[in-house]
Amino acid sequence: MKTIDELLAVGVAGKRVFVRADLNVPLDGTTITDDGRIRAVLPTVKALAEAGARVVVASHLGRPKGAPDPAFSLGPAAARLGELLGTDVAFATDTVGESATSTVAGLADGSVAVIENLRFNAGETSKDDAERGAFADQLAALADVYVGDGFGAVHRKHASVFDLPARLPHAAGYLIATEVAVLKKLTEDVKRPYVVALGGSKVSDKLAVIDQLLGKADRLLIGGGMVFTFLKAKGYEVGASLLQEDQIPVVQEYIERAQKNGVELVLPVDVLTSTEFPDLKTKAPGNPNTVAADAIPADELGLDIGPKTRKLYASKLADAATVFWNGPMGVFEHPDYAEGTKAVAQALLDSPGFTVVGGGDSAAAVRILGFDENAFGHISTGGGASLEYLEGKTLPGLAALED
Repeated sequence: MKTIDELLAVGVAGKRVFVRADLNVPLDGTTITDDGRIRAVLPTVKALAEAGARVVVASHLGRPKGAPDPAFSLGPAAARLGELLGTDVAFATDTVGESATSTVAGLADGSVAVIENLRFNAGETSKDDAERGAFADQLAALADVYVGDGFGAVHRKHASVFDLPARLPHAAGYLIATEVAVLKKLTEDVKRPYVVALGGSKVSDKLAVIDQLLGKADRLLIGGGMVFTFLKAKGYEVGASLLQEDQIPVVQEYIERAQKNGVELVLPVDVLTSTEFPDLKTKAPGNPNTVAADAIPADELGLDIGPKTRKLYASKLADAATVFWNGPMGVFEHPDYAEGTKAVAQALLDSPGFTVVGGGDSAAAVRILGFDENAFGHISTGGGASLEYLEGKTLPGLAALED
């Protein structure tokens, strides 16, 4: 895989460089609530601009249905990128139309433009190779060189991720190079003890990675909404908690395999419950109850790991040489149910080992809860991509960057 440094060594002055970034930031209307993904691509964009390239940044945002939708415009992201770069960033109001063509044509050496949401064109996500390829051809007309730096999208076989690199000289940006190097530390010659903390809402989202980790990790700590399927699999009452009953047989098999393989599978000993889901807008008090994990009332739902579990999980992370954390431990967006996620984040900070926060909600939680991002070993920008890499899958966007 060619790196951006190799590209810069050859020279990019005057060349149109298409940077496939991941500007898929959360929005409240037109206000960006977390700009972490924009900041993550800054080193690549800055390096190219300073080398005299004419930088064309492209990304998806949300899930528009193959047509323009103002709710998913990249306009706010383009404006924020300009603020962070400290320079004007041009914005094209379409992807491959008149605005994109004229905006790119108007770039001077060292300047930057952002084109509109790639998913406003159905060709970006099409399952049809020809339709996807036709869109990739249109995108290729805007550039001379391709740089892949949208790690959060490399597990997608999309036009701008998979097809476009085949049409242009290509290289991996700094973000993707860093992400791959980190993931290799989690899969090749791992320093032990290797502890993985998994949370999030649905156990089905994590089954494949759990399957792989049962042969690689020393400990698995389970939290979030997915934990109640594990507790149910052990025969516990989980009340009105989130439950995927169809996954219980699989989870039971995983519990048995963990014991057989000598992998310590750690589940909560207590949880915070309530009779109703908390109001995340008003943050009104949720009146949580602390109950044993095997004694959840039938009319209550679990919303976070409890205080004893927080201490237990911190102790299980204390001696780790390598830690991977993906998924919050509870409904961290509400202050009454944020302590479990805070405890795991703090345990990572206290750990002497190499710590990786695996993107998605975990990365957002770190920022929202006020932790210093730089204190962690690495915070990934792509939760889904990280998990699929750990599952051993071939990621289309990475394969496309290999020569």
